[in-house]
Amino acid sequence: METAFTPWASLGGGALIGLAAVLFMALHGRILGATGLLGGLLRLDDPSDWRLRAAVIVGMATGPLAYLMATGRLPAIDLPISNTAVILGGLIVGIGVSYGGGCTSGHGVCGVARFSRRSIVATATFMATAFATVFVIRHVMGA
Repeated sequence: METAFTPWASLGGGALIGLAAVLFMALHGRILGATGLLGGLLRLDDPSDWRLRAAVIVGMATGPLAYLMATGRLPAIDLPISNTAVILGGLIVGIGVSYGGGCTSGHGVCGVARFSRRSIVATATFMATAFATVFVIRHVMGA
């Protein structure tokens, strides 16, 4: 399996995520943690908070439509694994996020920028786990 090296697209995406995090903090005084926003949609105790969360999630989900309008085609999505594996991975990440008190956007983008020790440790753990997973899948299992 070959991984495409896309430095400009990656830089642009990272800059947009950073801009979104800064704007969310500036406009709402809150950390932009995507998984926390999604999890909060399951709670209906604060309708105004629910609407904000829903708006952000809908905005994220409609990204491919913005791409379609800008380029005239939908982005190509090529996953080398099954949909079942994607769903299972999402559930595992969701469980990890619950125990870790946040996700990569909350800890990695916002927490590290605030010099939060907890977020720096969490992000180092995310990265080490990702490196180990890629190594095992590609070099030990040979996939």
